[in-house]
Amino acid sequence: MFDLEAFVASARAALRETQPALAVRELVERAVSRPSDLDAALGEADRWGMRTLHASADLTILQLVWPPHVVLFPHDHRMWAANGIYGGGEDNIFYRRGVDGIAVSGGSHLGVGEVALLGPESIHSVLNPHRTYTAALHVYGGDYFGTHRSQWDLVTGEEQPFDVEAVRRTLAEADRATVAHR
Repeated sequence: MFDLEAFVASARAALRETQPALAVRELVERAVSRPSDLDAALGEADRWGMRTLHASADLTILQLVWPPHVVLFPHDHRMWAANGIYGGGEDNIFYRRGVDGIAVSGGSHLGVGEVALLGPESIHSVLNPHRTYTAALHVYGGDYFGTHRSQWDLVTGEEQPFDVEAVRRTLAEADRATVAHR
């Protein structure tokens, strides 16, 4: 069974390792390798959600549930992140900064049991390409809500301050569309 308190304690201890991001990635890999345990502890991923499981100045742990076909705008974290999938899947498009804004630099697909380790300079957008919800466990090496970050408009490419409420609105709108089509 997934024990949230033990997971948080282990993640906090991993921050003292010489390579905390790698140590946390191992923790997330173990957690997402048992999806039914996460569903039992956190609830089945059948509606959108962005649930804070732990938040401090040096560590944030979120449960994210992406609605089907949601597209989240490009954004950065300015801290490392270990993002693991335990239901569904997600496509990531990676970007790099250039003279004229950001440019696509690659992509990846994550399925159940897979973890992406993103560095503090990473910029990515996320898409749930499936007709089902995607459930993810995200661990950030910092204050996800208090760190100044950026997001980019999908149409204009304009860089803007990161707006966590825009993430919530995007997820809620996609969820409403999903529920309406059931």
